[in-house]
Amino acid sequence: MRLFVNKNKIKLSKSLTRLIALTVIMSSVVTFASGCAAGGQDSRKVLNVYNVGDYIDESLISQFEEQTGIQVQYSTYDTNEMMYQKVKSGSTKYDLIFPSDYMVQKMSREGLLKKINYNNIPNFKYIDKSFVNPMYDPTNEYSVPYMWGTLGIVYNKKMVKEKVDSWDILWDKKYSRNLLMFDSVRDTMGIALKKLGYSMNSTDKDEINAAKGILIKQKPLVLAYVNDDGKDRMIAEEAAIGVFYSGDFSLMKEENENLEYVIPKGGTNKWTDAICIPQTADNEDWAEAFINFLCDPKVNAQNTEYIGYSTPISEGRKLLADELKNNKAMYPDQDILDKSEAFLDIQANIKEYDKAWIELKSY
Repeated sequence: MRLFVNKNKIKLSKSLTRLIALTVIMSSVVTFASGCAAGGQDSRKVLNVYNVGDYIDESLISQFEEQTGIQVQYSTYDTNEMMYQKVKSGSTKYDLIFPSDYMVQKMSREGLLKKINYNNIPNFKYIDKSFVNPMYDPTNEYSVPYMWGTLGIVYNKKMVKEKVDSWDILWDKKYSRNLLMFDSVRDTMGIALKKLGYSMNSTDKDEINAAKGILIKQKPLVLAYVNDDGKDRMIAEEAAIGVFYSGDFSLMKEENENLEYVIPKGGTNKWTDAICIPQTADNEDWAEAFINFLCDPKVNAQNTEYIGYSTPISEGRKLLADELKNNKAMYPDQDILDKSEAFLDIQANIKEYDKAWIELKSY
């Protein structure tokens, strides 16, 4: 999952196994009734959308409603796992959800997603080819990419004078009690696996234990394992180095110009959030109309500037301001991306990660 933020105040989200303990679901529900058709048929058109908090420019919702006459009932969640449980329970029927890559894979495998009719999404042609047929949805039957980003190292250039280009710096004793690590099993275990030259999706018990071992060695150097509070602590210069997502950095930089972002040369987690239609959806045609709307380059550019993450829509990126579309933190070189990987649903093997994580935290 990712940390989602708004322009005025950094706040907690989006995502993976990850990053929160207490959640509040805020719902904004607006409906309208325009009477009944001649044959007694209800003429209301309501699209039920379930998205991560502050993960869309809501003025675009009003624009979509005006263009189509479809009223959007918009609700928010904080993590993939919260969304998954709500959709799986069937307690509320949503027409659109916005899961991360590994959750798309999990939900499609469990039969919780409908196949998408791309005849209703002509704007899919604007999706960059590198985001088509991803490993988490190899046939692109169940998802359309929404936003993406990377996991990397944020450091304070006043406090770190050496070149930062490797995960190894997170184990450098000169930064003892000056490091912030994610309080997140897949992210932090993934970093350790990558440092050792293994896949972030490893299911090999020896590799998972090796990752746990170097994290135990690192633990005395760590100031804190953080969630949302890590951004504020980094901005306040309580630590020299921390692990963050690319989109979080773009807004952290606005608060502290001494912060820099680096994707380690060995590669990292390249994540993608997608748009999907749950199996319980009643209005898939309207859902596909909304997906198509969001894939319009002009709409996408406006949405991307609001959210602060990276867009998978090439034509949308071209419309961004130069300082955004040419930002290497947001759009890194392909050689780095080629060494990076998405988190995948490792199914029952997550128990080995959870066991290692518990041992690390209790050490």
